[in-house]
Amino acid sequence: MPRGGDSMRGLAVFIADIRNCKSREQEKKRINKELANIRTKFKGDKQLDGYQKKKYVCKLLFIFLLGNDVDFGHNEAVDLLASNKYTEKQIGYLFISVMMHHNHDLYKLVIQAIKNDLNSKQPVHVCLALTCIANIGTPEMAGEIGDEVPRILTAPDTLHGVKKCAALCLLRLFELKPDKFVHADLSSRLIALLSDQHLGVVTSACSLIQALVTACASEYKTCVSFAVSRLSRIVSSSDLKDYMYYFIAAPWLSVKLLRLLQSYPQPEDSSVYERLKESLETILNRATDPPKSKKIQHTNAKNAVLFEAINLIIHYDSDAALMVRSCNLLGEFLNSKETNLRYLALESLTKLAVSDFSRKAVMRHQETVVRALKVERDLSVRQRAVDLLYAMCDREQAEEIVGELLSYLEKADYSIREELVLKIAILAEKFAMDYKWYVDVILNLIRVAGDYIADEVWYRVTQVVINVEEIQSYAATTVLEALQAPTCHENMVKVGAYILGEFGNLIAGDERSGPLVQFRLLHSMFHLCSNTTKYILLSTYVKFINLFPEIKTDIEEVLSNDNQVRNSDAEIQQRAIEYTKLSQIASADLLATVLEEMPQFTERESGLLAKLKKKSNTLVRDKDDMIGSPRIPVQSTDPALTDVVQTSTNGDSPDLVQLCIELPPLVTAPPIPTAAADEMDAAFTASDDGGVDSPVVNHSTPPAPTEPSLLDMFGATPSDPNVVQHAQVQVGLPPYEESVQPNFSAFVCSRNNGVLYEDDLIQIGVKSDYSGSQGRLTVFYGNKSQFPFQHFATRLFVGQGDGEALQLEGQPIAQLISAGAQVPQTISANCLSVFREIPILQIAFTASGSPRTVTLRLPIMLQKFYKGMTMNAQDFFARWKNLGAPGQEFQKVFKATKPMETEHVRTKVQGFGLQLLDGVDPRIDNLVAAGIVQTESSQIGCLVRLEPSKPAQMYRLTMRSAREGVAELLVNHLAQDL
Repeated sequence: MPRGGDSMRGLAVFIADIRNCKSREQEKKRINKELANIRTKFKGDKQLDGYQKKKYVCKLLFIFLLGNDVDFGHNEAVDLLASNKYTEKQIGYLFISVMMHHNHDLYKLVIQAIKNDLNSKQPVHVCLALTCIANIGTPEMAGEIGDEVPRILTAPDTLHGVKKCAALCLLRLFELKPDKFVHADLSSRLIALLSDQHLGVVTSACSLIQALVTACASEYKTCVSFAVSRLSRIVSSSDLKDYMYYFIAAPWLSVKLLRLLQSYPQPEDSSVYERLKESLETILNRATDPPKSKKIQHTNAKNAVLFEAINLIIHYDSDAALMVRSCNLLGEFLNSKETNLRYLALESLTKLAVSDFSRKAVMRHQETVVRALKVERDLSVRQRAVDLLYAMCDREQAEEIVGELLSYLEKADYSIREELVLKIAILAEKFAMDYKWYVDVILNLIRVAGDYIADEVWYRVTQVVINVEEIQSYAATTVLEALQAPTCHENMVKVGAYILGEFGNLIAGDERSGPLVQFRLLHSMFHLCSNTTKYILLSTYVKFINLFPEIKTDIEEVLSNDNQVRNSDAEIQQRAIEYTKLSQIASADLLATVLEEMPQFTERESGLLAKLKKKSNTLVRDKDDMIGSPRIPVQSTDPALTDVVQTSTNGDSPDLVQLCIELPPLVTAPPIPTAAADEMDAAFTASDDGGVDSPVVNHSTPPAPTEPSLLDMFGATPSDPNVVQHAQVQVGLPPYEESVQPNFSAFVCSRNNGVLYEDDLIQIGVKSDYSGSQGRLTVFYGNKSQFPFQHFATRLFVGQGDGEALQLEGQPIAQLISAGAQVPQTISANCLSVFREIPILQIAFTASGSPRTVTLRLPIMLQKFYKGMTMNAQDFFARWKNLGAPGQEFQKVFKATKPMETEHVRTKVQGFGLQLLDGVDPRIDNLVAAGIVQTESSQIGCLVRLEPSKPAQMYRLTMRSAREGVAELLVNHLAQDL
């Protein structure tokens, strides 16, 4: 605060009065009295001088900071900006920075005052203007005065203090409007600042350049040599006067320079790299020197530079000597008393464990890391120790490391158990020299941490057992013993049911594991399991009928029991009925064909690895020993989905998801609760930017190949009809006739499942599930004719403008569909942003020598990605009022085409994905609803009001949405079904 004659005694007296107030009421009374006095002074006839304006503006600012509303004084503050006195101008800028927003009527005057000060010859005035820009800058301000700041920064006569302000101000403007400051002319002038004599300017310029590099690295690549030169001078200097911090030369600037160098690869110029290498060696050498001070500030500064230097060495990954030295230094920190040092050392060693140069050096510290895992008190340090053991593990240490992790798992913190389970499962699979050891590890995982076992873990062990014949008998024996334990987790029941259903016959010769023993053991747990597990158990029972005919009567009795046949869960009921009928009417040969062993899975990327990458930022090595190597074929899918119905072509198995007749829902959790207020606020803020299908008969022997046809259905070359065909995705919709799908409107609101199309040859049905921005459709192609479909292929089309908004992916499908067979195909949909056109599915095939093409709409519309939102009347009308900009509202009046019963209309609106809000609209007949369209890029709030007029048989439908154009699109879809 200014002193002397400019000390503003009136302000000091007012602050003292406020501090002496005994109650809130007394303070409020004093503030109101002062506000009235200030308002009178501002409106009086007497002209106030600069000192008086400054004093009263300071009082207003103090009142505002106390939490009181202040709605005047802005004009006087703007007047202070024009003053030539520093103290008056300072108060004016302070008031503007704190109390004025960019939509204020005086904002243009503020910008003009800032322009005037930027051109001032007084450095302190320029600094005040730059500071204000950095505090309240907007994209509009960046556009108007963006050229002035670089000019000031690079001018040769600008003072060092002003340059520092200008660099940080330009950094703020770049964040607001990046495109304006990315050009070659500016880059060369900014890079030259790294050679400035004043280290404060270099520090500020380094922060600026590091941000600019993220937007345009190629324009600033010459900064590497400048950064190396400056770093070398800092490291080699022993006296930097004002920039020595506890005997460490310019530590903050050193850290910034080292981080800047990590934005680029190793310098190609040998002289530059040798100079940099010398600097890095000097930093590593000083780390072992005796400390020059016992104060913690000295240690922190030295270690900050050291760790950033090690990060640069890891980034280059080229000098074995430097990397090994780094490992040795970090190993010493593992025994440090400082928790932060141990944490950082483990984190850096995890990165070094990936490199071939330093891998062996890191492994020398295995014993220390294991000890840290056992005795470390800090959870975050233990977690980094787990990461390091995971990264350093190889075939030689696999059993030891996995054993240590399993021991730690029993006492690990609950928050990291799921991630730890994934890592153990990946290591066991990656480095398994003995498949029996792998099975034992996974079953032990399920026993110790069953609640934290992701589905991908038990999917994977069943796939491995199916693919490796020599462990099938051992796996069946081991899992049977695990099921006989006094306590058995449900995930163990899933694994046991699946493996015994496939390979229980291999151990049935022993009376201790006979058919009836296996069946009774599994069924004793049936009533304790969730419905998902019951699905697998029922499928296992019907497989037992094929494997063990002698217990067929016992199994049929369970399947036909009222608890299953009349179960409230439709899936259990359907499986029980279908499996009972299958066992009763199918011949032994047919039953053996339908229920034969699963074929081997094809090799794909592991779902465990993908889940771990999503779960954490753990560094994962892409080496030959990674998951997916031929040693253990990999496929990340759910074997429970394919427990009975199998379709094989040429002995290969397509993706498991394709084989399911009845998909589980994407969301198995309870219904989504009422959304939090912050999520709703974000979404409602305007943004710019009939019968049961018969089981499919499995062709154990592939049909004899026919002569290749010259017919090219979709422009592809003739191929073996038994080979699976990938669905192509194209942009631009083909011609479509609405008469082909007369009942398609039923899918707009209430239906996700049903028959899309049917004629005398083919029936096409669909089952779909949606969760968030993701959707999954299973399309079933049923051959109703007496002839096989050959050259069967599908192609997907999205709208011309929807290529970047809707992502579709069709799973492969066999080119041959036998007579009477039904083949499913899974189509994944990812809603990236708002899409407008309904996608098209085009099917082409040859039946009895004649080509056929069917073009259909897929029931993938924007409203399928809706999530209903609950809110009270006050919130609804507040948001309704806010969404009043052009393009955010759309209203449609139309004639009702269906009965206007209230329950029927409510069902349609709810089927559209909206949440009905009862009691919000004062008119009882009106319906009010709210929802959020969930896309990958954003969430778009929508509010709906439906006003029916039964005498006129008309509706008025109004929707307001946070995104322009969305309301019109959704209103037209909803009106179509009303």
